[in-house]
Amino acid sequence: MPASYAAPALPRIPLVPQSLLKAHGVDCIIDTRFRAAARLLQSLWLKDNNIATGLHIRPETNGDVLIPLESLLSREAANAGRNFLSPSIHTFVRHELILREEGACYDEERLFGNALSSMPLAFNVFAPLAMDLTLASTVFRQLLPDFVNDVLAIRFETSPGRREERFLNDGTAFDLAIEVTTPDGESATIFTELKYSESMEGPAARYRERYDQASREVGLYIDPDASMLRSLALEQLWREHMTATLAVNEGVTPRAMFLAIGPRLNRRVQAAFRCYANELIPEGDLADDKVRFQAVTLEIVIDAIHQAGAVELAKKLWARYCDFERVFHLAMAEYTQPDPSNGDPTDKPRASSPTTRTSKAKNGSRGIGEISDASVTR
Repeated sequence: MPASYAAPALPRIPLVPQSLLKAHGVDCIIDTRFRAAARLLQSLWLKDNNIATGLHIRPETNGDVLIPLESLLSREAANAGRNFLSPSIHTFVRHELILREEGACYDEERLFGNALSSMPLAFNVFAPLAMDLTLASTVFRQLLPDFVNDVLAIRFETSPGRREERFLNDGTAFDLAIEVTTPDGESATIFTELKYSESMEGPAARYRERYDQASREVGLYIDPDASMLRSLALEQLWREHMTATLAVNEGVTPRAMFLAIGPRLNRRVQAAFRCYANELIPEGDLADDKVRFQAVTLEIVIDAIHQAGAVELAKKLWARYCDFERVFHLAMAEYTQPDPSNGDPTDKPRASSPTTRTSKAKNGSRGIGEISDASVTR
């Protein structure tokens, strides 16, 4: 494990050979380079922890095709909360679901059964902080020293005003809202978006005229009518930043920041963050009451948790979400295996993963159901 979580050695995400993905049961034809490596890393984590895996259901004319996919949890493992790093996090998630905000949208299939999803990631990283505000305060003082003195609360899947005309009149919400006091003693909110394996390709929210009105109203953009803001890669960031600003304008919170978090090696996420920042009025030209945008890497967040003293939590988070050196070494080993053509009798070809066709798929004990982030090939 690297001595510093914030500075892993890899210059870019490994390109994983398809043969290796197939061998581990995670070959998905539409995966980006990052998502393929991340899916493999999740399958390794599931195996390390003896967590049973599930099935991808691919609907076809002649019946659903059930395909083992090693980044999904079995139905039993999902129900037992094995997608979370500890039973206490699982209990916290159940509490949050029961007391969720009106209109909060949780995809429980993905939350409990998809190891690759950013939804369980949000809870695995931030639920321990929500349960220990002293730890949370230490972490965020490192991350945002000019904005945070103490963390008072962390809310999940939250919005200052879903479907309200004074906001965007839609369902825009944040993964997290972190209530803090600033070094000046003022109350403030850090509205947060967290990405993991996303390719930043949508789907986009349905266009509303209110978006154009708000874009001009909030005073954040060099060109509030720019088509780039409305692109698939940026439109969610655009909507969320406007919502955070409107929360200040409407008196929901005195001050705010919009924070975006994503893996350093997910180049699509990092490019989207940079492109979005380029659309903003330079910070020196913004009024003091405007909501600033800040992007940090997931690795830096985990490093801050480590530096705050939660060493075991940081190690677990790193191993599950950021240890792509492990993937790199597996990929390298793929090229050093004995050549079957040399007649070595111990080098037997690996059998293909089985697929099953059924007229009606039932989740039951066979595994979690359909996923939306992959097409699987065998």
